[in-house]
Amino acid sequence: MSTTFNGVEPELLIEACDDFRFLTEELNGKKYHMVEGVFLQQELPNKNRRKYTKAVMEPEVNRYINEMIGKNRAVGELGHPDGPTINPERISHKIVSLIQDGNNYIGRARVSNSPFGKIVQNFLEEEIQFGVSSRGIGTLRRVNGIDMVQSDFRLATAADIVMDPSAPDAF
Repeated sequence: MSTTFNGVEPELLIEACDDFRFLTEELNGKKYHMVEGVFLQQELPNKNRRKYTKAVMEPEVNRYINEMIGKNRAVGELGHPDGPTINPERISHKIVSLIQDGNNYIGRARVSNSPFGKIVQNFLEEEIQFGVSSRGIGTLRRVNGIDMVQSDFRLATAADIVMDPSAPDAF
């Protein structure tokens, strides 16, 4: 991928959602904490005053599903780092599905037994409300006070665990 898009340097784009459920699932005799709900939204401005159109979001989500979820590489971190690269030491969960439902993408993630995953497990057990937030890179074009995300957008992760998400329905 080139470092510029139409002569513009891409920037780190972070968006968050907070409308999801906490579940426990048994798999091969082991119990796992699961998080399920809105991970991504399109066609509406978020708290960051950014808008992802269907034309931008849909092909990127399809790529992410095929290249990341489909190959068991889709993970997220606890908190948001300052860049798009996933730090293996900070992984807290594995994203296992992402399904479009109108302008929302409903995700499902299994909380890991990693050190950061154990912190998330504690949040769930203590009923501490948190959200999920996507992280990616791309360029923006300002239209009527809204930053429109451009077609060079690439997801690093569909969901990091955060305390203050930007997408309207990501808690």
